[in-house]
Amino acid sequence: MKTSKFTQFLYEQYQGFNPHVPSMLKAHNFTEKIINFLFPFKIDRKCTPPQIELNLSQLQIDFKELVVPLVPILEKSVEDITIDFFDRVPRVYKSLLNDAQNFLNFDPAARSVESVILYYPGFYAISVYRLAHELYKQQIPFLPRMMGEYAHSKTGIDIHPGATIGENFFIDHGTGIVIGETSVIGNNVKIYQGVTLGAIMVDKTMKGKKRHPTIEDNVIIYAGSTILGGDTVVGHDTVIGGNVWLTKSVQPYSVLYHESKTIIRDSKFKGEEPINFVI
Repeated sequence: MKTSKFTQFLYEQYQGFNPHVPSMLKAHNFTEKIINFLFPFKIDRKCTPPQIELNLSQLQIDFKELVVPLVPILEKSVEDITIDFFDRVPRVYKSLLNDAQNFLNFDPAARSVESVILYYPGFYAISVYRLAHELYKQQIPFLPRMMGEYAHSKTGIDIHPGATIGENFFIDHGTGIVIGETSVIGNNVKIYQGVTLGAIMVDKTMKGKKRHPTIEDNVIIYAGSTILGGDTVVGHDTVIGGNVWLTKSVQPYSVLYHESKTIIRDSKFKGEEPINFVI
């Protein structure tokens, strides 16, 4: 069969890309499988200990296949990486159970821990983050971001696997949340939809530096707020209201809010429209 010029061009371009990259599709499948392994009732109510053991063995095989393309650029063997990662999974699992219980304790709409695990997007995003973060700490390239972006595509919640997040993390609704790579979040923090923990500027020279804010324990950040900068620290037990723009540190026990003017009038009013409104 004759090869077209465009096909040949694509092939030549393809040869220039890094060959040591895991399969994106396999990374997505692994992400789903490990979440379902940790919470098997999502897919199989009759899962027995032998079945769980079999699932674990298959999961480890899948993980090794994912990591194999990275061998030329890894400092440790595939076997050592696999053992190290799966040794960390029980601790991640316990942390996730605490997260799920925290959802139940805080959200009046949550009916059970099972409901949180089954269909809360915030919990799903946190679950994938905590697993990907362990790979990030092992300095495994590509795979942590692949997992994180898969969760992002499913939930609209973008958590970089490099972020440091404490225990009992709560995300309500979640759509539009962005948590940058060098963000540090303490324990018992609650974040609502549309919140950004970002950098003040995007510049390649900032690589390796702390670019994103620190959120201390027991902070609540309401919808639409933006907190920027590596030197920005939100003190513990602070409440940040909706739509706040923050680039400076605040002391513990602060309350920040964005004040706007809302005008209410009768829909039948025939006079002039107000022109001095504030959005």
